[in-house]
Amino acid sequence: MADSNPEDEQSPEEQFQELIRQLFGGAGGQVDPEQLERLSGMGIDPAMMQTVMRHLQGAFAGGADEGISWDLAKRQALHIANQDGLVVTDGERTDLDQAFALASLWLSEATTISELATPPRTLTRGGWVEATLPVWQELADPVATSIADALTEALRDQAPEEMQSLVQGAGRLMRTVGGSLFASQLGQVVGNLSKEVVSGGDVGIPLMPDGDAVILPQNFADFGRDLEIPHDQLALYVATRELAHARLFRHARWLRLHVISQITDFARGIHVDTDALEELASRFNPAEPDELRRALESGALLPSRSEAQNAALTRLENLLATIEGWVDVVTDAATARLPSADRIAEAVRRRRAVGGPAEQALSSLVGLELRPRRMREAAAMWRAVTDAVGVAGRDALWDYPDLMPTAEDIDNPAGLVARLEARARGEEPAPDEMDDALARLLAGEDIGEAPPEGTADDGPRPQRPDPEHDEPNEDGPGDPRPV
Repeated sequence: MADSNPEDEQSPEEQFQELIRQLFGGAGGQVDPEQLERLSGMGIDPAMMQTVMRHLQGAFAGGADEGISWDLAKRQALHIANQDGLVVTDGERTDLDQAFALASLWLSEATTISELATPPRTLTRGGWVEATLPVWQELADPVATSIADALTEALRDQAPEEMQSLVQGAGRLMRTVGGSLFASQLGQVVGNLSKEVVSGGDVGIPLMPDGDAVILPQNFADFGRDLEIPHDQLALYVATRELAHARLFRHARWLRLHVISQITDFARGIHVDTDALEELASRFNPAEPDELRRALESGALLPSRSEAQNAALTRLENLLATIEGWVDVVTDAATARLPSADRIAEAVRRRRAVGGPAEQALSSLVGLELRPRRMREAAAMWRAVTDAVGVAGRDALWDYPDLMPTAEDIDNPAGLVARLEARARGEEPAPDEMDDALARLLAGEDIGEAPPEGTADDGPRPQRPDPEHDEPNEDGPGDPRPV
């Protein structure tokens, strides 16, 4: 009697799980055609399943273990960024180096924040992708994980009881489907964004890991092509603005972490619209992932923001506006000699306010808009501060997190000016809630309880740092106060 084949005794679900193990396991991705034929007992077309496996194997090679293949995002981004095959010429590099040198001199007259430790440089689009992709990955990871997990959960909830073992065996595969498609979309967005950004600080967030000042000559040429502004003036303005942005983040070393933390806090609050995803999962075909890709592109899987998320987005917008407003004021002061400075400044502001197609795609993909809506109001605040206490007093507000202007200061610059002028006269600033809480804590009181009536002004109070006498701590104190 012939020995029975153990595979013939396997249930259809066990056969499917064995197929998955072969696809991503020790079989090198080679699937036995006879095994595909056995799936006919489950009502699955073997030819269709073979097509599915071929698509999945090609898409997720090397990324199945982690679920989300960020290498796929990098390959996709670099493919788009390097499509034109353009390089930075010696002439472009020389022109921009000269612009950076003069811009640095002008900027030193407009701010007390010191020069960069490393020289500015030019980057290709592919170089920009290589340098900034780790930051994009950090910002997008919470959404990618949420989508991948939600897709697996939606499939599990819809499967009947008798198919749960099959779904469990394919769950990791389905998670890889969602995560890898998201990574691919992120790669496309970053690749297209590399064709739009002119400089390292163009998007408004600190993307360069070492805080370097950079310009992308390819995109700089595109930006100035229709402005009818002399090339040398445009280069000086863009170089000055980029240096101001880089100097600020190098001086206030806590600021980069503050911005990234605000963005990741917002992203972690994103939850996928499970109803939309379940409806999509009910007809999802892994061999034809275009529908899921379109849903990711349009933002259809991200529900309306919660109140907590709207509050987080408002804080982030105020923070970015405060940064961009300072950069605007300092750049305008440094480039006052340029005949076309006003025209260039307005062109830059319009571009910053609208953004390009890739940034709009990023907003749909991650649910995050990086365009500060209050940039003009923040710039007006910084001008008022400069008029009141001078350049040194203005720039000293970046020395410590708790000196930084708040959203209320943008709304009411007069209150901020009054406090700064009082401090300049040697007057003790009026205590705020943080001062009161710290004073009660030092006195051994329970900070959860209000101070006894009539004692609000008793006892010593902690002093805020005096920017004129205290040395800034470049390593940064603890967590900054929310903006």
